[in-house]
Amino acid sequence: MTMCNGHNHDHDTKLTRRQALTGTAALATAGTLAASSATAQDNPYAPPSEPFLPPSDMKLDLSRAALVVTDPQVDFLSPDGVVWGAVGESVTRNNTVDNIERLFKAAKKADITVAVSPHYYYPTDHGWRFEGALEKLMHNVGMFDRPGPLSLEGFEGSGADYMPQYKQYIHDGKTIQCSPHKVYGPETNDLALQLRKAGVDQVILAGMSANLCTESHMRELLEQGFEVAVVSDGTAAAMLPEGDGYLAALINFRYMANALWTTNEVVAMLDG
Repeated sequence: MTMCNGHNHDHDTKLTRRQALTGTAALATAGTLAASSATAQDNPYAPPSEPFLPPSDMKLDLSRAALVVTDPQVDFLSPDGVVWGAVGESVTRNNTVDNIERLFKAAKKADITVAVSPHYYYPTDHGWRFEGALEKLMHNVGMFDRPGPLSLEGFEGSGADYMPQYKQYIHDGKTIQCSPHKVYGPETNDLALQLRKAGVDQVILAGMSANLCTESHMRELLEQGFEVAVVSDGTAAAMLPEGDGYLAALINFRYMANALWTTNEVVAMLDG
């Protein structure tokens, strides 16, 4: 009986410790959420007023940094693009088009590596036997379509083309134009190789679309050992009945990126 009571006492002690640890974490989380609730009601995209996660300690080193822009293309960023009805509100609210140009301009002025990771689909890509929901949508509306990997017929000014205001930066003979990624991440193109060959291990990441290609690039670059700062207003995403893509991405950027900076912050660092 004594042994049984001792066992129960030990069991109760372990439970108490677990409960105490769990309770402490829960209280801390609850406090953080409560402190942030007013801000979230005013602006769901605003950073929390009382963050729970540790602050970023990333320091930009221009000698090993690059600006990487995903999908700076007409179909995503122009009212003439095929998915503007889905992404236009987010792009407009974030001033994404102008912010990306500011990033290009500042990166060129600072003489750091600049790389573009574009998205193209060729006729053979439309023969894929299975696709995710967004892949189906992109294929159905002809997003990023080109007649073939060796042909530029009809490319100029098409949805697959770069935004006109970015071409002066991309076509300067210095910007790395990667092979196209085919779904969302850079696993299917040569971005990581190009960055390594340029001596880059810090990435300032912007472009489209926040919860798809941009987030996928962030995840893979992190896995590949790069230090990644995402530009919060240098991206945007679709707002659909299925959910707000920008908000979904913003949460993951806060959880995973080495830093989450604004365009103003990046430009200031590059100018400094």
